[in-house]
Amino acid sequence: MTSFASNDDGAGLAAPQRAALASFHAVIPAGGVGTRLWPLSRAGAPKFLHDLTGSGSTLLRATYDRLEPLAHDRMMVVTGVAHKEAVCGQLPEIPDSELVLESEPKDSAAAIGLAAAILFERDPSIIMGSFAADHVISPDGVFQAAVREAILTAAPGEGSDGKIVTIGIAPTHASTGFGYIRTGDPLAVAGAPHAYAVAEFVEKPDQQTADRYLAEGGYSWNAGMFVAPVSLMLKHLAANEPELHAGLTEIAQAWDTPQRAEVTGRIWPNLPKIAIDYAVAEPAAAAGDVAVIPGEFRWDDVGDFAAIGRLNSAKDTDNVTVLGEGARRVFTEDASGVVVTDTKRVIALIGIDDVVIVDTPDALLVTTTAHAQRVKAAVESLKASGDVDVL
Repeated sequence: MTSFASNDDGAGLAAPQRAALASFHAVIPAGGVGTRLWPLSRAGAPKFLHDLTGSGSTLLRATYDRLEPLAHDRMMVVTGVAHKEAVCGQLPEIPDSELVLESEPKDSAAAIGLAAAILFERDPSIIMGSFAADHVISPDGVFQAAVREAILTAAPGEGSDGKIVTIGIAPTHASTGFGYIRTGDPLAVAGAPHAYAVAEFVEKPDQQTADRYLAEGGYSWNAGMFVAPVSLMLKHLAANEPELHAGLTEIAQAWDTPQRAEVTGRIWPNLPKIAIDYAVAEPAAAAGDVAVIPGEFRWDDVGDFAAIGRLNSAKDTDNVTVLGEGARRVFTEDASGVVVTDTKRVIALIGIDDVVIVDTPDALLVTTTAHAQRVKAAVESLKASGDVDVL
């Protein structure tokens, strides 16, 4: 296993490496609904606003706290207008200048691209790092050491525009739910001994292909963590999505002026929707501009209620994970699974295994951990039938 030291900010590094670390600016895209966690996660209260691990900290707060030792006060959050109050309540440290509000979701290329464009207007030398608000990562020190290596690998040098660096997650099983990164040759980067070139990004595979990836080695999961000079990020966005780049640039140039609202309102609704992987990462990898740092920390994207069961070490005597305001009114006997309750209703589980119960004032979900991924289908059915009041 790759060994990462938990180092401090630039101790023992040469001046260019210390300057690279000092230029780092963290960006937290806080979007998405998390439909597989319905009815707990909804459009008005998505999963990043919840404590899903029993730690006492929401996923958003934990993400901020994990990045703060690296970025200090250089932290930007991109989220929806509807979530402004909740996000500011959880992150009172974030000033208005570091809060980017989307009037409507436009996928990750627009969200991350706008952050890059705004930061570029403020300081073209910034190295940004984008980290989703809804992932669970531990231990923090191993994550932070990997990000420091990513920053040093991303930094432009003499005759180089730098690299777009992703942090690859070591696969724990042959998952078909993630894209994969094929690792290339090692890179000679001062202060980043674990840096490798990216040979290619691979789409989500079928089971047979995922089994082969795991057996062969040299592949990691793509968790969507990117560290890059803002100039290089925008260079590839301009080359591959010129319409999106032009719109984001115009918004960014007006962002710190009185024209922000007018320009954003005119341009944002018409921007194309595309993921950052397709708009930037994959074509940049084909051009030889992407590197990877292997992330040997524990990582989970909390994709369903089965994940909540895995991530919560605190269980009752019957091996049931119980979360929520009404947790004390849950009775179990000879049972296992996950219960999330936000009501005062008494819930009793007797003689049942691997159950998932999510009880909210206006919706009740009952399934099993084995079928937890299928919750998204219920959400799609409710949307199709017009029952959007519970979404």
